[in-house]
Amino acid sequence: MPGVNGTAGGGMHGMHGMHGMHGMHGMPDAMSMSTDLNDVDFDAYLANERTLDDPEIVRVDRGTRVRLRIINGASSTNFQIDLGRLQGVVVAVDGNATQPLSASRFGLAMAQRVDILVELPNEGAVWPILAVREGDRKQTGIILAAHGANVGKCSSTAAEKSGEVRFDQELRLSAARPLTVRPADAHVKLMLTGSMRPYVWGFNGKGWDEREIVKIRPGQRVAMTFHNMTTMAHPIHLHGHHFQVVAHNNTTFSGALRDTVHVPPMAKVTVAFDADNPGRWLIHCHNLYHMLAGMMTEVSYA
Repeated sequence: MPGVNGTAGGGMHGMHGMHGMHGMHGMPDAMSMSTDLNDVDFDAYLANERTLDDPEIVRVDRGTRVRLRIINGASSTNFQIDLGRLQGVVVAVDGNATQPLSASRFGLAMAQRVDILVELPNEGAVWPILAVREGDRKQTGIILAAHGANVGKCSSTAAEKSGEVRFDQELRLSAARPLTVRPADAHVKLMLTGSMRPYVWGFNGKGWDEREIVKIRPGQRVAMTFHNMTTMAHPIHLHGHHFQVVAHNNTTFSGALRDTVHVPPMAKVTVAFDADNPGRWLIHCHNLYHMLAGMMTEVSYA
């Protein structure tokens, strides 16, 4: 199973401003609302530690099925996974089986994983599997190639900019084995707050040193709502548990089981999980710069 790690390498070129943000609460100026992408630029974007100047080439047989396990291991970059001429079927996200979902392009936020089945045609010989930086033309990836086929140069720049990673794909995903239906025993709301100037991020306006610990009890069904108060998306990761995505703004649905959920700018996303793993568990933004700047707290069992 070939895998693509979307790890961004190299040094920072700069940090882009987040428009209209004031203080650590990150409440946007209504006159300057916009979505900000990619607050950090990198020198290179890697797939399995290689750029497209010297990509990994995986030899495959024509007419066979290949399972791609794609991991976004980037510190601060979302990607659009582009299968080109191939059609793929998502069968798992974050290690949890899903109902099949077909497409040729998939959004992948930081720390998320996706398993995609692709059927290789009997014609053709080279099939690039690309990861295009969100809102940009820079790309990385691996190459599937038939045995003996010559592989030409693959550009590290896409023909056009990719779109931002949105929530519409999440609305179409559903778990193969969802949580049992039961009402929530505990309801938790975490506001995602922060700004680029000063570069401070947090939950409920507080960083790690002043964190508000989320307290739950064993056996509870916990509903947790993330309300993004900023104009930048945040991939929120909960350690020690898998949760089901169950609502986006005012839309409820039976979504996928995950451990990392993409929370779009100015949106509300609700997840549900069973408190079945006692201990103290980190919950944080998986944009690692945001995490280190304060968007991290803990879930603790009473």
